[in-house]
Amino acid sequence: MNTFMQSLASYFPEKRHLIGLIVVLIGSLFCMWLDISLDIWTEGRIVGLSSLTLAILIGIVLGNTIYPRFARRLNAGVAFAKGQILRLAIMFYGFKLTFTQVASVGMPAIISDALVLTSTFLLTYWIGTRWLKVDKKTTLLIGSGASICGAAAVIAAEPVVKAEAHKVTIAVATVVVFGTISMLLYPFLYHLGWLQVWLSPQDYGVYIGSTVHEVAQVVVAGNAISDDVGDTAVVTKMIRVMMLAPFLLVLSFALTSSKDSNVENDSEDKSSFMTRVKQVKVPWFAFIFILIVLLHTWLPMSDGFERSMVRLDNVLLTMAMFALGLTTHLSAIKQAGIKPLILGAVMFGWLILGGGLINIGISFI
Repeated sequence: MNTFMQSLASYFPEKRHLIGLIVVLIGSLFCMWLDISLDIWTEGRIVGLSSLTLAILIGIVLGNTIYPRFARRLNAGVAFAKGQILRLAIMFYGFKLTFTQVASVGMPAIISDALVLTSTFLLTYWIGTRWLKVDKKTTLLIGSGASICGAAAVIAAEPVVKAEAHKVTIAVATVVVFGTISMLLYPFLYHLGWLQVWLSPQDYGVYIGSTVHEVAQVVVAGNAISDDVGDTAVVTKMIRVMMLAPFLLVLSFALTSSKDSNVENDSEDKSSFMTRVKQVKVPWFAFIFILIVLLHTWLPMSDGFERSMVRLDNVLLTMAMFALGLTTHLSAIKQAGIKPLILGAVMFGWLILGGGLINIGISFI
């Protein structure tokens, strides 16, 4: 109980956090305003640019110019935004989802999401660590983003992976680059006849939702084909997002190294397994996310309340990305080299080709 209360208390900012949090909040609100303004100024011609993208880009610029002068005073609040604020954002993401959406597309979408998620993550890890020799933490983050829900998955996996800020930024960059390309490429391929012989419009929506990185990118790619394809794609994508919590638990268990235990009987393997289970740091924020999805599904909520919670979640996510940008050093990104980008490109190709084959196979079941 004491541990739980201490964990709960850590989500309340202290006086030393306030200055940094105010700066991060102002920066995030500016990024959200700029995102809306750019859409108005360009009459919607800039697609795929979000407040999250702007937050990390502007944060990086400030983090490598002005921020170091004030880092001592602001660092506590910025770290709070990267940690507790991030976890709150993942929890509140549940207000964007309901289990009713799952029922509207059925088992094919669930199976497709599960197979694409598993194959993409495992292939990313294997290719990244074995072939390209990308460091393990960066590979895990890129795999998380590509296989689940883009930048949100990357920053949700960060507390489990315990990666440095520049590695998170590199992983987010691969999502931004290839996710943006996918918004234009998927509708183009569809109109060229790509997979239309095997996939119906409904199946094509499942294909988009199970393979495109970000929710916003799925919306653009699906609706560029038709409203029906767009609706199916978004629901399929939301099911993929729901898989974030069990994914983080499995990842946490996989990253927990078993310690030697002084066991002298035949139950050594079982004891070792239980010791490992006890060492797992359960990502409780991910399970609270699932709880909120359940409440959002079963409890009546006014439209005004739902919109308010979605806006709050957008602010929190943008704050986390802005704080991440402030603590990202360009020298560290340069040191990482081009290999992470190559890994992202390879997995982008897999999502298009391998994801297509998976969806074709499921459509025949």
